Amino acid sequence: MNFMANESAQKLRGGYYTPDDLAVFLCRWVLEIGPTRVLEPSCGDGSFLRALGKAGADPLLSVLAMELNEEEAAKAASSARETGLLNCRVQAGDFLSWALQPSNSQGPTFDAVIGNPPFVRYQYLPAQFQERAEQVFRAHDLPFTKHTNAWVPFIIASLSMLRPGGRLAMVVPSELIHVMHAQSLRTYLGKECRRLVVVDPEQLWFEGTLQGAVLLLAEKHGDGEAVGHTDGLGIYEVRDREFLSLDPKAVFSKPQAMNGRTVSGKWTKAFLAQDIRDLLDELQDHKDIFEFNKVAKVEVGIVTGANKFFLVTDETVISNELQQWAHPMFGRSEHCPGIIYDQKQHLSNASRGKPTNFLWFPDNSPMKYKKARSYIEAGEKESLHNRYKCRIRSPWYTVPSVYSTEIGMLKRSHDTPRLILNKLGAYTTDTAYRIRSLPGISAQKLVAGFVNSLTSLSAELEGRHYGGGVLELVPSEIRKLMIPVSKKTKIDIADLDRLIRQEPMDVVLKQNSARVLGDIGLSSTSQEMIFDGWRRLRNRRHRSSSDFEDVNGDLSVK
Repeated sequence: MNFMANESAQKLRGGYYTPDDLAVFLCRWVLEIGPTRVLEPSCGDGSFLRALGKAGADPLLSVLAMELNEEEAAKAASSARETGLLNCRVQAGDFLSWALQPSNSQGPTFDAVIGNPPFVRYQYLPAQFQERAEQVFRAHDLPFTKHTNAWVPFIIASLSMLRPGGRLAMVVPSELIHVMHAQSLRTYLGKECRRLVVVDPEQLWFEGTLQGAVLLLAEKHGDGEAVGHTDGLGIYEVRDREFLSLDPKAVFSKPQAMNGRTVSGKWTKAFLAQDIRDLLDELQDHKDIFEFNKVAKVEVGIVTGANKFFLVTDETVISNELQQWAHPMFGRSEHCPGIIYDQKQHLSNASRGKPTNFLWFPDNSPMKYKKARSYIEAGEKESLHNRYKCRIRSPWYTVPSVYSTEIGMLKRSHDTPRLILNKLGAYTTDTAYRIRSLPGISAQKLVAGFVNSLTSLSAELEGRHYGGGVLELVPSEIRKLMIPVSKKTKIDIADLDRLIRQEPMDVVLKQNSARVLGDIGLSSTSQEMIFDGWRRLRNRRHRSSSDFEDVNGDLSVK
């Protein structure tokens, strides 16, 4: 878990400024429509104002730029003067507060919006900014979640101020494409815009951060066009920065627009070829393919509030005489190299000094023992009892909802998620999920059948990823996964476990998919298409240069 105290001042205010070449490219695109009024809602030190000048903006172009930090606002004003923007007003203040004022929220007033909104988590925002973020969602009848990020309401408010036919050009986190908290924004963009294009880079554009970023080019419906009718979403994938020398108009018009199911939810499916998307749509109606929630129940793992205190090594157990409260556990990928967690695996983890024990104090009995009491008091010296999850229970070291299930699943994965057959009955914390197969579905069959390229591709489409390329799934996403289930399928789970431990996942998926997908009647051609789709999205998530494909035809510059 990230805590506010551990974050840098730069990260807390979202102060990562746009490189000049990217800002100039975006400004060239919006200037194509000959705007007379331009909005920059979070101008920082003025990178986009400088870019307007470099892109050839009329010196008399009316520009309103806003910046919360007064020192940065002063720098931006100086940049505007030096650039020659004679009609630019830089206003120090909060954009959301300004946008919500009745005088500013009555209708579209700008021809173009440019910028790089702040990337700040909702929980890191001061209370007044949190309230304003919620107000933006309410003003546009959009579902709100406290998992959102500051850039989401910034774009919603900015887009609402665009005139018909106006353009929005912004640098936004790549999570726009796939995180759940951006769904309201994706829906709003799809409703309000004639065409959307996302320029997706292979590399990271911002030094000092693992946050991936993309360019969002959005053109609002023109006068007389039906709201809700859209050309759709286009993805323009790029290597390096040579594309910046291209005509922005050509970049915006080149990607094939995709609509319907592809853009109604997460946009990850837009990275797949049309034939794969069509096949996935067909398979949703297949009699032997189910949503995961039709075959199993997903529950979160044990929430301790202080994992380092409750998850310990054998050495800690012995030195503090905690044996009677120590229980086997797993919760990391290094604990589970295969798909079976048994006594052998547990002892192997323990021998390597892994924290394989969960300390469960169901009552205050440990306080009767000197060493156990000392261990608890040491935790209190570190103020663990003041952490939220600990302080709301009494005693603080008594963790609730402690039980194990026959199947576990790690929250995060590198190549693809796996179910773990929990033969030992080990506990799992909230780094993993507890899975129960529904009646009529054996746990072993579910675990073995989960290893196939269709379910893996489904995980790429439903999950989310951040810097470093790790795939993460929350329960609501797991429940939507596509999983084949056939009475014909018979897999030796011990053999599959050995294969996963010994071979790359590409090899494992191909081999096991031939059984799982073949048994429900999928042809080898369809299996290959699904596998290629999974590998493409996996490699994009990993930012694998050798497999970052050119989908833009002869327009791309190598």
